[in-house]
Amino acid sequence: MITIHVDGENVDVSEGSTLGSILSYHTPGLSVGIVRPSTQEQAKTGNLTISTTAGEVTIEIVGQNADFLESPEIVQKLALHWGDRYAAAFGPFPSSIHPLRKPHLYERGDVILGCGGYEPARSYLIFSKTRHSADHGADESGGVFGKIVSGRAVLDRWTTGDRITRIEPVISWADTSRSFTTTDMNLIIEDGMRITTHVKVIAQGYTPELITTEAAGSVEHMLLALQSGKFTVSRATSTHILDSRLAGTAGIETEFRHPRREGTVTVRTTGQLEGGIYIYREDVPSSLVHNVAGQVIHGIELVKLAQELDVLAIRVLPQRIDLLGLSLVRAKEISAERGILINVDKEEGERIIVSQDPGNTLDVLKERMVTVTTAPLEKVIDIELDDEKAPVSCDIFRRLTGLKEHDAGMIPVFFKFDDVVLFKSPIPPGIKINPENTPKDEAPAAALAITNDSRKGTGLVGVRLSANKEFGPTSEPFEGTNIIGHVIDTEKLKNVKERENMYIREVKR
Repeated sequence: MITIHVDGENVDVSEGSTLGSILSYHTPGLSVGIVRPSTQEQAKTGNLTISTTAGEVTIEIVGQNADFLESPEIVQKLALHWGDRYAAAFGPFPSSIHPLRKPHLYERGDVILGCGGYEPARSYLIFSKTRHSADHGADESGGVFGKIVSGRAVLDRWTTGDRITRIEPVISWADTSRSFTTTDMNLIIEDGMRITTHVKVIAQGYTPELITTEAAGSVEHMLLALQSGKFTVSRATSTHILDSRLAGTAGIETEFRHPRREGTVTVRTTGQLEGGIYIYREDVPSSLVHNVAGQVIHGIELVKLAQELDVLAIRVLPQRIDLLGLSLVRAKEISAERGILINVDKEEGERIIVSQDPGNTLDVLKERMVTVTTAPLEKVIDIELDDEKAPVSCDIFRRLTGLKEHDAGMIPVFFKFDDVVLFKSPIPPGIKINPENTPKDEAPAAALAITNDSRKGTGLVGVRLSANKEFGPTSEPFEGTNIIGHVIDTEKLKNVKERENMYIREVKR
């Protein structure tokens, strides 16, 4: 048997085991981080990872009196001894501290060496939860030897019975031939190998006990971008990795700006990459065009090793609350599971959620209440989009209708004649609809299409209930018609009226 480390936990496996045999649950194609043992060149970064029964925190050493944490016996003595709204103390343990008997001012995230009763034999590792002034039995410097740079939300989760389980230096790996990402599940496991399978992020302003909304809009965008559980690395630099799948999203307001520490997740607010999601590999200053949206609390090694085009497994807390497109029955079930009161406009018959207020997850969680607007099922048309043949046109259609952000959208009926229904939404400036997936010999029945820029009616959306060999679903010639999918509920189209708002729901297979 050999011992390896998987996501921070020791695992005993048979010699000769493959990566796939120990990660049978891992989604194929997603990269994992590998650090081979023994021979890699290692360098301490000046940071420590402190694992507790309630989560991990990473601290940056800023003082000279942190040597006591290197004692091999220290971890056994670090149970939560006391905690209040201001601080939490782990210990006691002996130290060589010389208490000054004077209060000091502490900030949230300060890590302090203090003692009880001014007795060094009863010293404590103290974490400041909020800005406060207190006499923690520290020396003349105030005892601050570190700052939490990752995992601050854990401060608010500690309770009776929690303890520190492990203290490890954060290591950087200079020999990249020994540390890398891979999707090869046939890789042979080596004794002492470190494997990181996923990245875990906690949203800015979120803890189970306390919700703040200083970054609610940016957090919602991050939850939307990463709700698939995947982070696609479109760019990897020395300071960050970028997922640009939602780049080009307009309307992201400036919110919470803060220095971008290692593991900080941001949303870009302006420029060509507006809407891109960034995760930082090292500390950089704050930026006028980046909102802080979250913090990595597990898997920073995978972030640092990721290469361009890698796809990483990522988990974000909390899970997004988006009820649009759901049946009222299912929406009520989700609300009950999350402990949220749901207010409904109407309940008779089968109804589908078409809007919710508040729209942002953090606002809903803070208020513990959501108000929804519903539509009868017969007013909601299910469609299927063809991203394989018309990816650009489908993306434009989703942006026009709201399907980019939700599973249900809305589009106004513009005109109806014979077996044709036309819809029209304003096309934002700068949007180009180039010819894509135009019909050849026949426009099939129930096809959904959008008029491209070769015709005056660019942006017009239409569906034709019957097949046609001359005109597309928007009644334009084939060269002006981009087929983007098809309508599933064609019978419902027979009852729509002009100038009526129709609700659509995307079915994904």
